[in-house]
Amino acid sequence: MDRYIKAPISDEDAKSLKAGDYVYITGTIYTARDAAHKRMAEALADNQKLPIDMKNNIIYYMGPSPARQGRPIGSAGPTTASRMDKYAPDLLDLGLKGMIGKGKRSQAVKDAIIRNGAVYFAAVGGAGALLSQCIKKSTVIAYDDLGTEAIRELEVENFPVIVVIDSEGNNLYETAIKDYCKI
Repeated sequence: MDRYIKAPISDEDAKSLKAGDYVYITGTIYTARDAAHKRMAEALADNQKLPIDMKNNIIYYMGPSPARQGRPIGSAGPTTASRMDKYAPDLLDLGLKGMIGKGKRSQAVKDAIIRNGAVYFAAVGGAGALLSQCIKKSTVIAYDDLGTEAIRELEVENFPVIVVIDSEGNNLYETAIKDYCKI
């Protein structure tokens, strides 16, 4: 099913999405990869405020290439999500409502998704140049010294993703294999 949602994502929208849904996101999302997640974990451990409010936001695991002239960002493909698995449950517990990446997630992340009514989306790996066309604005908002791993605020329009793990724990990677094996 094709779905169009606004970001930040409401609790109701997150809970209405089902594994396998094609979703087009319009609004504000954030980027963060390994180094930014590590810094956020350190900030939490030191009782410091995070550079972004997690409540109902979506983090895209992505580090862009340099922007071409006239474009807000270069190629913007997803990073392997499992690299953020040790940090994701804490951010989900703080209200993070969605994550975009590629690949499988740990059981701890799946449990946190269910516990918090969140969702894990996949973006198509290898399609970074096409995905960048949906990004209308890119602004570094934290950890500028990390270069491509800095936290960015992105304004996106009809950014295409697929629901992999929904708020009930249904996992497209698991159900698709079972469905394929029946053929």
